[in-house]
Amino acid sequence: MAAGDSKDMLKNVDCKTVGETSTSTSTTSSSTPIVKKRLPKKMRQVPDYYFMPRLSRPKAFVIYGACIAAGIGAGMLGEIWIKKKIKEDGGVIWEMK
Repeated sequence: MAAGDSKDMLKNVDCKTVGETSTSTSTTSSSTPIVKKRLPKKMRQVPDYYFMPRLSRPKAFVIYGACIAAGIGAGMLGEIWIKKKIKEDGGVIWEMK
């Protein structure tokens, strides 16, 4: 009989009253449970742009135009330098042997 009682230890336990404190210990508590307020989660603020800052239109044209012109100029200088080196070497880039 004792073995049968040990298997079912929670048979006569009222699950609703397990976590509650007795009313004799707290005289000012009300009958409704206290619910803690949760703070809202932080909303992630996604910017409209990721890689480049937003500029006024004239300023953007000047800055981006200057960058594009610098790239084109560097490409032209590289091309001139390569042509000059080819002329110095006799016009042959590589020889197949």
